[in-house]
Amino acid sequence: MQFDDVVRRRRMVRNFDDRPVPADVVERILANAQRAPSAGFSQGWAFLVLEGRDETARFWSATFDDDAARAAFRWQGLFRAPLVIVPLAHKQAYLDRYAEPDKGWTDRDERRWPVPYWDIDTGFAALLMLLTAVDAGLGALFFGIFTPDAFRAAFGVPDAYTPIGALAIGWPRADEPSPSLRRGRRPAADVIHRGRW
Repeated sequence: MQFDDVVRRRRMVRNFDDRPVPADVVERILANAQRAPSAGFSQGWAFLVLEGRDETARFWSATFDDDAARAAFRWQGLFRAPLVIVPLAHKQAYLDRYAEPDKGWTDRDERRWPVPYWDIDTGFAALLMLLTAVDAGLGALFFGIFTPDAFRAAFGVPDAYTPIGALAIGWPRADEPSPSLRRGRRPAADVIHRGRW
C-alpha cells in the first residue's frame, strides 16, 4: 500500500473479530515501532505485548474493572481485539542519555526539557504501530489507560515506566463511527500558519 493510502485509511477501529494477528505481522508492528525517532537516540520506550484471549482478558479486567460499566460499554467489539500493545515511556532513559559526555546535562534536571520527549517519542512509536497495522490490512485503536496502578500491578510493570495509552489491534468488523467524527476535520487554514502566526 502506498504511504498516502495508509494515512488516509487510518481510523480508530472499535469493533474486531477474534482471529489472531499472524506472528510475522506482530513482529513487523513491533520492529517498526522501534524505528521511531527519539531525542538523542535515547529510545526510552518499552512495549508490553498481550496476545490471545487470556492475556487480553487480564488487560480488560485490570483497566475496565467495573462489570456494570463494561457490560453497558458502547463498543463491545473492542474486547474481542486479539492483540493489545501498551507503549510505555521511560523518562530516566532520557535523563541518563543527556547526562552522557556528548550531551553534558549531568544534573539530570527535568526542567531542561521544554516538553516531555519521553512521552512524545513513545507516541511516535505508537503512531508507527497504528500505521503498520493499517498497512497490513488490520484495524487499530489507540486509547487511554485510566487505571495505571491496577494495570502495573496486573502485569508487573516497573514504576519507572509510564503507559502512555494502549493499542487494540486486530481484524476489523463493521464499525459504528464515533460521534466525534460529526465535528469534521478542521480546515487547513485554521491550523497551518506560514511565515508567522
